[in-house]
Amino acid sequence: MRSPISILLLALIIASSLGGLDVDVEAKPQTCSPSGKLRGKKPPPKKCNRINNSECCVEGKLYTTYKCSPPVTRQTKAVLTLNSFEKGKDGGGASEDEERVVALSSGWFNNRKSCFQKIKITAGNGRSVVAKVVDECDSMEGCDGEHDYQPPCPNNVVDASKAVWDALGVASGEQGDLKVTWSFV
Repeated sequence: MRSPISILLLALIIASSLGGLDVDVEAKPQTCSPSGKLRGKKPPPKKCNRINNSECCVEGKLYTTYKCSPPVTRQTKAVLTLNSFEKGKDGGGASEDEERVVALSSGWFNNRKSCFQKIKITAGNGRSVVAKVVDECDSMEGCDGEHDYQPPCPNNVVDASKAVWDALGVASGEQGDLKVTWSFV
């Protein structure tokens, strides 16, 4: 004969697996293993894009690369970075900084499957904003002309336009790197 506790536990497991309960159990840590290393190359003179305090590759330095990103949850931890999405700037797209748009690290971008989806970003000050995913922050490649001679992105980046930062109520002088949470809408 089974004890009432084991029956209740079994019922909870079955209900949770069938979607009957909204149980948020974090079984996996918010990490993934590095995929490899990329050796930095010295950028040609005046070719490294330093807009928004972007880092330039250092010749010979090894940069960690990632094919994956931490698992997406209802409150995925990330680092919000500042990106100019104007043509010829960081993002290189045809968007404007007035639009609430983001680029996600390679694992989260998921071979373009996340492109044009909406995400909700929440800052530590309690403010949230919905933004559209329009690009990838490449976590596998970098240190070349296509990537403005910048290193690969870490695997936990939401690279956001100024409009996203403004909507979160972050003053211009404090925009750059901020711990946030996000989820798909």
